[in-house]
Amino acid sequence: MEYLKAFLVGGAICAVTQILLDKTKLLPGRVMVILVCLGTILGAIGLYEPFSEWAGAGANVPLTGFGNTLFKGVKEAVDNEGFIGIFKGGFTASAVGISSALIFSYIASWFFDSKMKS
Repeated sequence: MEYLKAFLVGGAICAVTQILLDKTKLLPGRVMVILVCLGTILGAIGLYEPFSEWAGAGANVPLTGFGNTLFKGVKEAVDNEGFIGIFKGGFTASAVGISSALIFSYIASWFFDSKMKS
């Protein structure tokens, strides 16, 4: 049941994102920023954490979960270290995810060649 819930919630977030891309003139980069900011705002007002506990990976894997992770990292760093935590907390909280994305992308580039569209 947990897998089904995660699949449905993650799929719903992706479906709403795809509708936003198809029905508006927003570029993909802007939609990605909207999702990260939405996760941050929902985390700041206390709504994303209970949603994340209920939905599991369906809420944590999409970009809204990344925004919530950034918020939690900044909040914790500001509580512990003060003003410098604003700049340091997000990097600390998301370092593993960002590093793994970079490393696995680099490894994938060894096996696949990008081709320019003509």
